[in-house]
Amino acid sequence: MRRHAETHPLERAGWLRAAVLGANDGIVSTSALILGVAAAHGHESSVLLAGVAGLVAGAMSMAAGEYISVHSQRDLEEAALAQERAEIKADASAEHDELAAIYVRRGLEAKLAGEVARQLMAHDALAAHARDELGITKALKARPLQAAGASALSFATGGILPLVVAYFAREHPIPWVSGAALVSLAILGAISAQAGNARVLPAVWRVVSWSALAMAVTAGVGMLFGTG
Repeated sequence: MRRHAETHPLERAGWLRAAVLGANDGIVSTSALILGVAAAHGHESSVLLAGVAGLVAGAMSMAAGEYISVHSQRDLEEAALAQERAEIKADASAEHDELAAIYVRRGLEAKLAGEVARQLMAHDALAAHARDELGITKALKARPLQAAGASALSFATGGILPLVVAYFAREHPIPWVSGAALVSLAILGAISAQAGNARVLPAVWRVVSWSALAMAVTAGVGMLFGTG
């Protein structure tokens, strides 16, 4: 049989979600910290120090949080697979009927559904039940280290931008950092939307508007509590 190779955006869902979230959070968090300290009339060195500290702490926090979250998901998957493996071993006939019933609900005739279930279980019973009963596939399987690494790297990559801008615009960091952040966020939103075959303008508007609000609130707090 001729193999027809194709890919779908859903196959990139795991790492794309982590990478986009990390980069977006890196830009927003680091920019907001810089803007908050700058709005409080902090010294140039304090502004840069806040940016560096926010970048490092944020990257580590994102990695740890993503690892714990995705690892918990993987633990649930492994527990479900272990239960399914035991059920197949205990009563393969009942598991065959259960799998056939799934195919009947999806539109196959009972006889054909039974034959499909028989052949799939003969090939790899656990994989068939994991995919069609539990919804666990290779493309969507939880990968904690991959998610954690992508989050930390993307956060750091995003956070470097406002930090570099603040370094070169030490006397006037607020307009330069906020402008660079919003432009980069718009580009990030467009790229992520195209990668996921989603609408570009709504994605860009969503990212930019909420990020601008976050940075504005942080700058406002800095102005409110600044020493002048």
